[in-house]
Amino acid sequence: MHYDVIVIGAGSMGMAAGYFLSKSGKKTLLIDSFNPPHNQGSHHGDTRIIRHAYGEGEKYVPLALKAQELWNDLEKISGRQLFSPTGVLNVGSEEADFIKNIISSSKTYSLPLEILDSIEVNKRWPGITLPEKYIGCFEPASGVLKCEECIEAYRELAEQHGATILTNSKVEELSVYDKRVTVKTTDQTFYSDALVVSAGAWSGSLLSMLGLNLPLNPVRKTFAWFDVNEDLYNHKDFPAFSFETSQGQYYGFPSIDSSGLKVGRHDGGETINLNDSLLKFGELDKDETDLRNFLQHYMPSTKQFKYGKTCMYTMTPDEDFIIDLQKPL
Repeated sequence: MHYDVIVIGAGSMGMAAGYFLSKSGKKTLLIDSFNPPHNQGSHHGDTRIIRHAYGEGEKYVPLALKAQELWNDLEKISGRQLFSPTGVLNVGSEEADFIKNIISSSKTYSLPLEILDSIEVNKRWPGITLPEKYIGCFEPASGVLKCEECIEAYRELAEQHGATILTNSKVEELSVYDKRVTVKTTDQTFYSDALVVSAGAWSGSLLSMLGLNLPLNPVRKTFAWFDVNEDLYNHKDFPAFSFETSQGQYYGFPSIDSSGLKVGRHDGGETINLNDSLLKFGELDKDETDLRNFLQHYMPSTKQFKYGKTCMYTMTPDEDFIIDLQKPL
């Protein structure tokens, strides 16, 4: 069967691409090895932070602002509540590049940003205990997205516009030649004029079929929920957060609908062999203790561990994203 475009990988980016392609009138096929949203990639875990004054570099700010605009549009079109304007508190040393980039990008793009010293942070959010050397950069317009519901919304709309979504189907062969794409799954063959690969950790093996050998490194990441005093950490009073500390980089979310405080570690992690089962949370001793150590230092009012999960990052050597176009042979 022939399509205008085939999208391999229907997670956050793939499902959104499928929606916009089908909406524009393209005959679109999305193929996923699982049934999105699912827990085998990088998009599960209920929530994601969206930041505007980007600590990773000013070049990302226009993309983040456009993304916010599109998430707001998706809310209206789908009728779902997908974004929660909790604000985002970025914490670190004044000398940290992450903090410098946030302050610089907020000035360049005239973004709302409150710069607070440690005393001001501790007073405003009593659930936080910052050492004197740290400052907080609070983005009041940023917040939290319901990541799995976002994918569900895009999936529903993509199908309404005529997209075909093929789930639980692994791509076995892939070729592009003379403006013709051929995609073979276990039991079917499809053709198209264009191809989008957004398969996360599996992108490396797929792209290698096209002679593109990118240095992609799938990494196991952990995050967990903890019981808290709701008066301190509820989502109406407490922000999402990102901490650059001497022990590592951590992020987290307020307790949304009494779910508990969610916290994860952004740096570190273990390289994954995709042929092996992903170790569940707690199978490594450090999974819980690492997050507990962070909370004991900076949010000591948190209580009992509730449960944890794992997901995957797909890392590049410089930790920047890859968004690129390969012309046909």
